[in-house]
Amino acid sequence: MQLIMYGGEEFLTGDEIADALLAYGRALGDEERAEIIEIPVREDDGSVVSAKFLIGPASQIVSKTVHDRGPELQDDALVGRLKDLTRGVESPTGPLLEISGENAYDAD
Repeated sequence: MQLIMYGGEEFLTGDEIADALLAYGRALGDEERAEIIEIPVREDDGSVVSAKFLIGPASQIVSKTVHDRGPELQDDALVGRLKDLTRGVESPTGPLLEISGENAYDAD
C-alpha cells in the first residue's frame, strides 16, 4: 500500500494506483497541464471512499510505502486508464495527412 501526502493530508491507496497517479502527474507537469483524477482511498475505519486530486505542474505529491494497513486496494481499470492517459500525454499522435503522396503525422 502507498500513503500519498497531498495538500497536508494523507491518503492510503494501492501501490499500482499510486504509481499510475504519480506518473500521470509527472507527464501533465511536463506539458504544463492539469487534470482532476479520482482514485479509491482507504479511511482509518477501513472503509473505501473516492478522493479527487488536482494534478499537474504545481502538484506537490509524495508517496511512501506502508505495511499492515489492510488489504491492497486495486482498480485495474483505473490503473489502465491512467497509464493510457500518461502515454497520450507523453506520445501524442495526430491524424495521418497525405503529403506529396506520402503519409505523415499532423504536427498539430
